[in-house]
Amino acid sequence: MKLQGKVAVITGGNSGIGFGIAQEFKKEGAKGAIVGRNRETLDAAAQELGDDFIALQGDVTQLADLERVFRAVADRFGKLDTLVVSAGGAIGVGTAASVASSSEDDFQRAVDLNLKSVFFTVQKALPHLKDGASIVLVASNSAHQGSAGLAAYSAAKAGVISFARSFSLDLLERNIRVNVLSPGSTDTPVFGKFGLPAEVAAQVKAGFVESIPLKRIGQPREMGRVAVFLASDDSSFMLGSEVLADGGSSMRYA
Repeated sequence: MKLQGKVAVITGGNSGIGFGIAQEFKKEGAKGAIVGRNRETLDAAAQELGDDFIALQGDVTQLADLERVFRAVADRFGKLDTLVVSAGGAIGVGTAASVASSSEDDFQRAVDLNLKSVFFTVQKALPHLKDGASIVLVASNSAHQGSAGLAAYSAAKAGVISFARSFSLDLLERNIRVNVLSPGSTDTPVFGKFGLPAEVAAQVKAGFVESIPLKRIGQPREMGRVAVFLASDDSSFMLGSEVLADGGSSMRYA
């Protein structure tokens, strides 16, 4: 197993891509904690993951919550080998609006959730991460393409990619590797958050599929397998790198 005995923290691990990552980490022998805001989805995810993972409720935009989460992991497991920063999102945080109509609050929430939280999640994890650890930041292929109504979200995700490069240089002396997973359209509960009737939501999803060269939506566990690669020794010569897992969508913008 590629992560046997490793302790991982996965933010956003209660649903979607984060949960797919947690499932694949468990399959490869890891244990640790999933972090999320929703108690109901946390409990459901924890039940499926079993005793090797604990579910910690917290808001990654709140520094006090982050400090509490990492203290709890240290108390329970005594070490931290891997950090996966997967919490974030474009839907439900006020970001799906054009530059003409977005409020300052819309913009700030997008930046807080998708950029600021990444910076401080890594910062608060550092006292607990062992030397030689691996950090995986989850960005998005939106960082590489124009997306109407998602300017703040896309820019924040581009910032996450930049973070990986700078963090890698900051942490060279500790031999901590930082890399990025950038998913494309993935089959997650996000599609249920458009507030659209089921038939219309299905049409929206079909539009995503049509834009993908592989003609299908990615699956959370596919993203999980990429995260396992980036967290494991299989990627030992990768530093500040990005893996695009988007079914070829980004080729149109290369």
